[in-house]
Amino acid sequence: MTEIVVTDADGLRTIRIARPDKKNALTRAMYAAMGDALREASTTPSIRAVLITGGAECFTSGNDVGDFKARGDQAVEVPSPARDFLAALRQCPKPVVAAVAGYAVGIGTTLLLHCDFVYAAENAVFRMPFVDLGLCPEGGSSLLVAQRGGQLLANELLMMAEAFTPATALRAGIVTTVVPTGDLLATAEAVARKLAAKPPGALATTKRLLRQAEEARLSAHMTEEFARFGALLRGPEAAEAVAAFQEKRKPDFTRFLATE
Repeated sequence: MTEIVVTDADGLRTIRIARPDKKNALTRAMYAAMGDALREASTTPSIRAVLITGGAECFTSGNDVGDFKARGDQAVEVPSPARDFLAALRQCPKPVVAAVAGYAVGIGTTLLLHCDFVYAAENAVFRMPFVDLGLCPEGGSSLLVAQRGGQLLANELLMMAEAFTPATALRAGIVTTVVPTGDLLATAEAVARKLAAKPPGALATTKRLLRQAEEARLSAHMTEEFARFGALLRGPEAAEAVAAFQEKRKPDFTRFLATE
């Protein structure tokens, strides 16, 4: 798997998305590779922290549309590689740091909600375009963004589904801080290495305590999100969105009724 590069050094595992020719769009194989890397990090004592990055130009543009369409009905398989990846991220007992430059679209934004520290470059562009694709939010975003940033901001980001800035991502509780683009990777790596040097047992216990009160609620919410996402994915609105993308035209949703 050359499109997911995993390196270990001095207690830090770095998972780098490396598909620049496709703006780091994610395929099933890439999700599986990242999930495997996280699960291995979780059970390897010498790995003390994890850094996820797409490099200095682009984090990820989200799901690879060609891969997504090629799956057909398998796109909503349970479990799915994307869902397994998010589970591995949520369950990782080690601190996870993300470094985000350029595009962070779809799951490229929602996965950040499950990282412990998120550093965004000034050139980062976030978007959760699910509604415009005939879908609903995933990754717990319809719960967590409202919790962290407030209901009105969540409405704006998830219902309007438009691109937003690092400053807005900071307001929404998606990122920890915004840094100059040229300093991004060094900043995120320095934080990850500080975490890797801390007492691992105390750090893992602290992370668990910080999350456990909301874990049952989040798990149930994500289960419902994925179920509704799958139903919508099989529906006519998503089919129109994919067809419009492939035909390079604006989608026409006017013939669909407002039902839920």
